Amino acid sequence: HLSSPHIKMSLEEMKDLHLEEKYLQPETTEIDGILMTKLISDNWDKIWNFQAKSDDLLIATYAKAGTTWTQEIVDMIQNDGDVQKCQRANTFDRHPFLEWSLPPPLNSGLDLANKMPSPRTLKTHLPVQMLPPSFWKENSKIIYVARNAKDCLVSYYHFSRMNSMVPDPGTWEEYIETFKDGKVLWGSWYDHVKGWWDMKDQHRILYLFYEDMKEDPKREIEKILKFLEKDITEEVLNKIIYHTSFDVMKQNPMANYTTLPSSIMDHSISPFMRKGMPGDWKNYFTVAQNEEFDKDYQKKMAGSTLTFRTEI
Repeated sequence: HLSSPHIKMSLEEMKDLHLEEKYLQPETTEIDGILMTKLISDNWDKIWNFQAKSDDLLIATYAKAGTTWTQEIVDMIQNDGDVQKCQRANTFDRHPFLEWSLPPPLNSGLDLANKMPSPRTLKTHLPVQMLPPSFWKENSKIIYVARNAKDCLVSYYHFSRMNSMVPDPGTWEEYIETFKDGKVLWGSWYDHVKGWWDMKDQHRILYLFYEDMKEDPKREIEKILKFLEKDITEEVLNKIIYHTSFDVMKQNPMANYTTLPSSIMDHSISPFMRKGMPGDWKNYFTVAQNEEFDKDYQKKMAGSTLTFRTEI
């Protein structure tokens, strides 16, 4: 009774999906200078004209910045810590990913969102200037999560290796340059985090940091509760902290993306939930790469009041 009929595909059926070329190692194109898949750009008018509602909640992030984690926390809050209810469907069916299309018979985020009863919780990786204007008009609440650039880069690199729906990352050395140049899907990390930061005081945006969430999940979940105007008991809060911890979520098939066919995400290359630890970048950057990166970072972040911790 908890799972909706359209996602009652068996894992075998999912694994056998005949995936069209256009979804795998997709063609990319730019929309206003931001790299996107051709599928997103083909659908762009529909995405841009998406009709948000005032009771929508949007979870916005740059890729690999704690999106799924935040979705689980929010879902647990909305369901008062009921683990069963939060297992009702995959992350991508519970919270439509606005601009993204999955290969049929899986759903596109837009179709899912349009069919979903209110109040809806939605997800996007769009930079602030590309968010459908109806979100501003309707004054929908938005939770934005930002993660430091180095850990984001490492995570995005491994994600791009295992996910055939995003461009191949090439070598580690190449990918550092690609990332710095913003030639990855959804564009430059620097512009993304700064753009949303600059908008946060003009709109109902709760701007959170991945590192803060790791350091003190209770404190950050309490911020989310306040933002959502929700009250829960201490007991439910503790349950949420436990069930949204990295190790528990890593084992949760409704959150760890293992239900997708391996032709889409190959967890044997790298698990979707890999480490989730601030500071993991130190295992990848050489001293020289780190120095280069820091120099470039100073330039790109100059003049912004936004600061990050690269470890906790």
